[in-house]
Amino acid sequence: MISKFVKHIFYLSFIPALFCLSLTAHAQKVIPLYSGPAPGSESWTHKEKEYFSRIWNTQVVTNVSQPTLTAWLPDPAIATGTSVIICPGGGFHAHSINSEGNDVAKWLNGIGVAAFVLKYRLVPTGEDGVMEMMTRMSNPNGMNESIAKVVPLAIADGMAAVRYVRQNAKEFGLAPDRIGIMGFSAGGTVTASVALNYNAESRPDFVAPVYAFMGAVKETPLPKDAPPLFVVAATNDQLGLAPDSIRLYNQWLLAKKSAEIHMYSKGGHGFGMRQQNLPSDRWIELFGEWLKVQGLLSRK
Repeated sequence: MISKFVKHIFYLSFIPALFCLSLTAHAQKVIPLYSGPAPGSESWTHKEKEYFSRIWNTQVVTNVSQPTLTAWLPDPAIATGTSVIICPGGGFHAHSINSEGNDVAKWLNGIGVAAFVLKYRLVPTGEDGVMEMMTRMSNPNGMNESIAKVVPLAIADGMAAVRYVRQNAKEFGLAPDRIGIMGFSAGGTVTASVALNYNAESRPDFVAPVYAFMGAVKETPLPKDAPPLFVVAATNDQLGLAPDSIRLYNQWLLAKKSAEIHMYSKGGHGFGMRQQNLPSDRWIELFGEWLKVQGLLSRK
């Protein structure tokens, strides 16, 4: 493993340029994932809500019944043709829309990568979905019961997102064979499940589950053409999810498929793009390095 100090110095030399480039990032448009009501939840009528959660100290989105993709496109002068679908986390009750969504998209735009932030379907909630989730987490059986019906729908949204980006790659100036998917926590569930259950149209070209939660899905054999895997988590994850990331990495390793893992001693759960003055703050830079090694940052 390359010295963290060397990595830090390397990226410091590029911070001014990346900062300037990130200023050009902007949300292009919001795209409905389905032409009509989302399959499997046609009767849902609850309205999407966005608000600042004092519990999580960040902006969140709840009550997603009509999934969407928000396109963030880089400056054409540096665009690589590579794209990443981003699945925010939030226990299938909310989306941590900034630190696990929009902020990631802006960073990726700075290195020439297009991003699509996916709002996948969530458990219907009341006034404060985050509070409801935190209450349910005190009873694991109740929590599992509350998300059981929505998890397959969220995974279907992940599959549909890959299909949409591939089918419309030319419109966005993207390479149809450079479409990845990344997800955090519950979004990591979606990401890993897409990587294990795709068909030809929905196959991602690379995947990056970040502190993924895998307890809500059945173990699935790895496809023979499994895409390259990039895994990030922290050993001191408060939800005890570090073993999930290790199991994913081992699954790829045993199948002799391309895989890279970064397991930090500290960082906790849900660090995303938050700055904690810890080595885990720089995980996104390691992801950028990995994309470069995979040949995904060259112009195409």
